[in-house]
Amino acid sequence: MSTDTDVELAITGMTCASCANRIERKLNKLDGVTASVNYATEKARVTFPATLSADDLVATVEAAGYGAALPTAGPEPETAGADPELDALRQRLVVSALLSVPVVAMAMVPALQVDHWQWLSLTLAAPVAVWGAWPFHRAAWLNARHGTSTMDTLVSLGVLAAFGWSLVALFWGTAGETGMTHPFRITVERTDGLGNIYLEAATGVTTFLLAGRWFEKRSKRRAGAALRALLSLGAKDVAVLRGGAEVLVPAGELVVGDRFVVRPGEKVATDGVVESGTSAVDASMLTGEPVPVEVGPGDAVTGATVNAGGRLEVRATRVGADTQLAQMARLVEEAQHGKAQAQRLADRISGFFVPVVVALAVATLGFWLGTSGSAATAFTAAVSVLIIACPCALGLATPTALMVGTGRGAQLGILIRGPEVLESTRRVDTVVLDKTGTVTTGRMTLVEVVAAEGEDPDAVLRLAAAVEDASEHPVGRAVASGARERLGELPVVTGFRATAGTGVAGTVEGYDVRVGRAPADVEQPAGRSVVQVERDGVAVGWLHLADRVKDTSAEAVRELRALGLRPLLLTGDHERAARAVADLVGIDDVVAGVLPEGKVDVVRRLQAEGRVVAMVGDGVNDAAALAQADLGIAMGTGTDVAIEASDLTLVRGDLRVAATAVRLARRTLTTIRGNLFWAFGYNVAALPLAAAGLLNPMLAGAAMALSSVFVVTNSLRLRAFR
Repeated sequence: MSTDTDVELAITGMTCASCANRIERKLNKLDGVTASVNYATEKARVTFPATLSADDLVATVEAAGYGAALPTAGPEPETAGADPELDALRQRLVVSALLSVPVVAMAMVPALQVDHWQWLSLTLAAPVAVWGAWPFHRAAWLNARHGTSTMDTLVSLGVLAAFGWSLVALFWGTAGETGMTHPFRITVERTDGLGNIYLEAATGVTTFLLAGRWFEKRSKRRAGAALRALLSLGAKDVAVLRGGAEVLVPAGELVVGDRFVVRPGEKVATDGVVESGTSAVDASMLTGEPVPVEVGPGDAVTGATVNAGGRLEVRATRVGADTQLAQMARLVEEAQHGKAQAQRLADRISGFFVPVVVALAVATLGFWLGTSGSAATAFTAAVSVLIIACPCALGLATPTALMVGTGRGAQLGILIRGPEVLESTRRVDTVVLDKTGTVTTGRMTLVEVVAAEGEDPDAVLRLAAAVEDASEHPVGRAVASGARERLGELPVVTGFRATAGTGVAGTVEGYDVRVGRAPADVEQPAGRSVVQVERDGVAVGWLHLADRVKDTSAEAVRELRALGLRPLLLTGDHERAARAVADLVGIDDVVAGVLPEGKVDVVRRLQAEGRVVAMVGDGVNDAAALAQADLGIAMGTGTDVAIEASDLTLVRGDLRVAATAVRLARRTLTTIRGNLFWAFGYNVAALPLAAAGLLNPMLAGAAMALSSVFVVTNSLRLRAFR
């Protein structure tokens, strides 16, 4: 029997996906340890043997230069919305931006270069280059200790080189002299560099990259919100029966075997079995289906479902982490944890670009020392290589395209969570559509009245609706609503009575009217619920109710097919109802009768077949599948849990917007890739000039500004997306 223990650690200090890989490798080197680290959720899931403790795992992570903490004993709702790390990053960004703007302005506009402007620049730039860029310096040092490099290494080297050389030029060169200016002259000339300062490069790059880091961190922060939203669905308090009396206690204090009361409209506090009472329970959270489930003594009920009818007494059978709600939360978390997060393209390129730049800088230093014998000329050329390699435009490439793309998306009713979403949309080839609330309206609607021979359909509906109008049952509300639309005002019912499991009855205009479930011998068309209407004990008609297909769903499926996506309908409803809907909207593949974990299994099976899956859903029961899919798309008309677990949210309940979202995300990704190409192209083109010692500071500044302007302009083209 295995004695291994599972634990989840909260990790801090990661700046890119390579950090997660490094921590994972360190943990997996421990004997008997299996670890998986997720950069997006900032969690490490670790299985370890009895010979180790959780403290050993924390110590290993800390030895690698990162922070780790064991999970807390319970939820902390007061601090759920706070993130000290995000707040600190925002403060660093704001301060750096305020200090950087005048530094960049003075360097680029000769009219602002008053006497001693260079010393004012140094005063403003020093906090930015040291404190503002500290996250990059720290990450670069960690990378160096482990023999690797990322974009952080490139940023830190460039910032330190620019700032360090500026200090040398100011204190030991001619740059500190009164009246020194950087004239606006773009020429290629060889100098000893001691009259040039590069403070605008150090501050501008730091601020731009902090902005990109904050934007990414903010979107990543939402990864845990789905779990908080899920767990908040449960009942907070519960009336427990003790000594024949009802005692109100927090739901967390329930133990297996406790008997508790659930009144109409209340949530079921935990999983259990009905001891007494009958009612209709709204289980749409689990099944996604709008028709409530009738329950009575001996029937199982699930925590967080809603009692839509009578008073129930329930015996608790599962509490805490064993409940179905907690298992759904675990499904969502596991799906998010296992989701392959797209590593930033800039980091991947930096992996080989940084060593090349460093090698070129060293080679440049050696070449000029050997040929000119001038240390100043050699160091100027070598430092110029490091400065020009610093990725200013690179820092803008992703955040500007994202900001414009997400802004345009918001105008079109699409909310995009973060950059990793875009990687997924490009490769998606299969779209799984939840039925209820996504393809259909998710509400029971009166679709047909079938009258018995010799009876008037409107008269039948009038009698039935009068009785149902007094009922709280969703079917009753659908009948009454449909009748008002057709007939206007309804007559008054007297002597109303509801019998759980059989229906409702009352006296209307002198008749004894009963409305309830149709017997088995009455034809039940696919996808419809049928109720029978009786007048004075005789069946006079049947009301057909259904979850109506949205008017735009068929067109949406055609648009998704046009994007090269294969649609599949997925539902907890039965096969006949699912097939009827699929035929109406033009979907060939259907998987019916599945619970939440079954939906996750379907997505995993498609992924195992090599498919890249987008999932579109709206309910709590879709949350885990949305998180598991390569691209989760939530209907904004759905539940908060589904929205939090998704990558894209469609503000309107129109499925056609899903196709628009895929097109926009693909266009945004193309823009980001174009930006990165040009940003790196600028660096590569300028490196030979720097190595040749021909880099005039105005040329460097202008090239950097032009590359940044190009990136921003290219990103702004997304505003024209239709």
